[in-house]
Amino acid sequence: MHPMNKTEFYTKLLALPDGANDVMYREKRYLLRKETLLERKLLKVYAEELGNNDIVSGNYYPTIKGGMLKPCEMSDKKVIDFVLNIKVL
Repeated sequence: MHPMNKTEFYTKLLALPDGANDVMYREKRYLLRKETLLERKLLKVYAEELGNNDIVSGNYYPTIKGGMLKPCEMSDKKVIDFVLNIKVL
């Protein structure tokens, strides 16, 4: 397995602007909050589907093991798919 920092997921995560963003994911609208903390050693994402109760949440640590994703009470796959497929409005 190659380090996550070499993946499209990491590239797209870095490209997301910090703060609150309206995004579309699979034809649904979400409010995404992204924070870059601890001198870029932690990237936090938290998104809520507007008008429903789906949530996507995870922490990404680019300096641990070439990049480590720690999702919050959901699968890695859900967080990765979300980041790869959202469109910022």
